[in-house]
Amino acid sequence: MKASWILFLLALLLCQATSCQPENEKSHTSQPVERTIFVYGNGLEKEFIRYIADLTQKKNPKICLIPTAAADDPRVIEYWYDLCSDLAIRPGILKTFIASSPEQDSFEAIIMDADAIIVGGGNTLNMIAIWKAQGIDTLLHEAYEKGIVLAGGSAGSLCWFAGGYTDSRPRKLTLMDGLGFLPYSHSPHYHGNQGRRALYQQAILDGKLEAGYACDDGAGLLFIDGKMVRSVSLHPDHHNYFVYRDDTGTLVEDRLDSDILKK
Repeated sequence: MKASWILFLLALLLCQATSCQPENEKSHTSQPVERTIFVYGNGLEKEFIRYIADLTQKKNPKICLIPTAAADDPRVIEYWYDLCSDLAIRPGILKTFIASSPEQDSFEAIIMDADAIIVGGGNTLNMIAIWKAQGIDTLLHEAYEKGIVLAGGSAGSLCWFAGGYTDSRPRKLTLMDGLGFLPYSHSPHYHGNQGRRALYQQAILDGKLEAGYACDDGAGLLFIDGKMVRSVSLHPDHHNYFVYRDDTGTLVEDRLDSDILKK
């Protein structure tokens, strides 16, 4: 009789630990979150916004533009809403050049309520400095870990990487550190700016930058869980690249095959 009770208790404990879990708990533990970043070479592009919406895998997703790098320029914000006017999305804005008022949503509420975040172009250094002062960099990392799609072009692409060249300082392009969500270096506007391209290649050759990815204007790269998984373009002449120094110390620029997105 005692042995029967022991067997019963063991069976009950096993049931609670495995198959007897509620369905919602089992599905929660069996579906890991995908951390997604999509970057592209230039500013806002309607076809890329549509692609980002598809990445959310949601109907009519909430997509928030962060125009910090452009100092919340009203013209950029107006252009954003114009681009989104006939897309199946709910566009929003996170402004950082603000004065407090009780009716405002917090930065955290705006970011965490979005299905995707797009970061616009402009001054990358100033943008990251403001984000760090406001704690937005930490919130964006939390959003990334939560599975909210992060995206952007120009300053909005460089910011996610370990580092690259920026035109955010006077006189000349200079090296800067990014947020490091992606452990590579990066260059937007790659073939559209031969000076930027040459500096980027030399920095990798000299060991000042890690190997990394570069995007022409009109071309983009999708990263899932830190790995590049897809190269896309709006035109056959716009490309993406992986740039690195090989074992012989030679600079290598591999042009990546790209899927052409339909307009």
